[in-house]
Amino acid sequence: MRLVFMGPPGAGKGTQAKAVAAHFGVPHVSSGDIFRGEIELKTPLGLKIRSYLDTGALVPDEITVGAVVGRLASPDCGRGWLLDGFPRTEGQARALDAELASSGARLGAVVYVDVDPEEIIRRMSGRRVCPKCGRSYHLRHIPPRVEGQCDACGTGLIIRDDDKPQTVRQRLATYQEQTAPLIGYYDQRGLLVKVDGSGTPDQVRARLFEQLEDAVERA
Repeated sequence: MRLVFMGPPGAGKGTQAKAVAAHFGVPHVSSGDIFRGEIELKTPLGLKIRSYLDTGALVPDEITVGAVVGRLASPDCGRGWLLDGFPRTEGQARALDAELASSGARLGAVVYVDVDPEEIIRRMSGRRVCPKCGRSYHLRHIPPRVEGQCDACGTGLIIRDDDKPQTVRQRLATYQEQTAPLIGYYDQRGLLVKVDGSGTPDQVRARLFEQLEDAVERA
């Protein structure tokens, strides 16, 4: 079981990816988690990654791919893995293909969680967080008992810069430019499993498992 999960920011792919990984008993792997782990351990790779992040530069593809491939070679990935948020570009996708081919492995499926951009903006702009205790809320789905106040400590809730509509639109534009072309790349290879990401997390999960099981059976 080797899967890639992709989708625009705010589509809920992270939540669904973790559920699928737990269901199949394989590690949930994200490049962000790998980077943070290397940085915390202060490995040579971690120091190199931090040097890019500290200056606001993008981590080069060769370093990102090397870090991810190294993680996939870990013993706990022997039965398979689920990649979340990687690859992000066609260059990364081709590099991953080459690394897998060199070890006689291949992807089983690529799950694309599809959500209308305007729905994503509504979802993300509804998020609120307590700046004191860090508790999270959503105006539609997990509203506080008292409007604008944290249930736990009474502090006024805020909206993070990343969740403001103008920022979300910018992130979606970047995704459309850099990552959306991978939809066609994987579809042409017969690997794409397109899942409607609208509705509740449980509704999305039900659709996802049904489509994923059909794809695995065909593989």
